[in-house]
Amino acid sequence: MIYYNANTFGNDVADCVIRSVSVAEGISWDEAYRKLSDYARERGLMISSVESVEEYLDEHYNRMFIENMTVGEFAYNFPYGTFLVTMPRTYCSDKRWQYNWYIWLFR
Repeated sequence: MIYYNANTFGNDVADCVIRSVSVAEGISWDEAYRKLSDYARERGLMISSVESVEEYLDEHYNRMFIENMTVGEFAYNFPYGTFLVTMPRTYCSDKRWQYNWYIWLFR
């Protein structure tokens, strides 16, 4: 398993959204933090709120609704591109989820 921590200080903190956007958009952690923070502040939301994150992603990328497929199956079926996955759990694995999830296509 490859672990990449884009956090400027190498801190392992609750910044998974910032790290994900940083990697998916090909920008620094600082730039992703600024973009997400500004976006949330302009709407009176917290940077890590589901509402703020999903609105940001919806404004910039195409959302796909995925059902009855594991993350591993999705990766197998769509081996090319850059995707950001959101799920009702923090960690995802190749287990069959009993609920559906969303994915945004970046490239």
